[in-house]
Amino acid sequence: MTQPSILLEIDQGVALLTLNRPDNLNSFNVEMHERMRDAISTVRKDESVRVLVITGSGRGFCAGQDLSDRSVSPDQEMPDLGASLENYYNPLMRSLRDLPMPVLCAVNGVAAGAGANIALACDITLAARSANFVQAFCKLGLVPDSGGTWILPRVAGMARAKGMALLGEKISAEQAENWGMIWRCVDNEQLMEETMKLARHFATQPTKGLALIKRALHASASNTFEEQINLERDLQRTAGQTEDYREGVAAFMEKRTPNFKGK
Repeated sequence: MTQPSILLEIDQGVALLTLNRPDNLNSFNVEMHERMRDAISTVRKDESVRVLVITGSGRGFCAGQDLSDRSVSPDQEMPDLGASLENYYNPLMRSLRDLPMPVLCAVNGVAAGAGANIALACDITLAARSANFVQAFCKLGLVPDSGGTWILPRVAGMARAKGMALLGEKISAEQAENWGMIWRCVDNEQLMEETMKLARHFATQPTKGLALIKRALHASASNTFEEQINLERDLQRTAGQTEDYREGVAAFMEKRTPNFKGK
């Protein structure tokens, strides 16, 4: 019996989403995109979920697009790759970016093409020491997609972004950490333990406030300073009306651990 290409487990506020096409290095086809979309929709609608963790099954995280799912035979019409982005990858990247909770990524092996950019787009990314990141698009005559041309200059700087995009060389997990592309590189056997430790932490934190932090940081990429401090004012006004703010202040005054509800 064929295993589903996306696995979703929800437990005590933590949603664990596993890319599950290990024989294809968890590369995306249309069916996997549709299951991923449904899983993220489930996470968004489930009020018990306060953090999402994404990882891959088998020896790789995600090799990007499954090229066998696209026709490039000489006797057939060339595929519209722009339509593929518009219909699948772009909505996926928007949905991950806009989730009102922390999104963690555990990169357990190679993250190539769109797989690399999905990993780098998550809020906090940890990678196994044996993992690597590859902007493989140039080897096919393509442009980095799934937000790659936006993400890379911001996480690594323009010089390194151009080197990765134009050369398509592997960047090790240790190098990615040193360059500030990911949060942490950990030993292989500790990857999920460290990731789930972080996830359990976030499942006890003021989720709505964390979502507002994400919103502010994302907006800073295009805002002027004046626009940004005005946004901070507006978001702080919203944060100050939450139950978690009230609880945080009470816990501080009473010298106890806060009991955040994520509201």
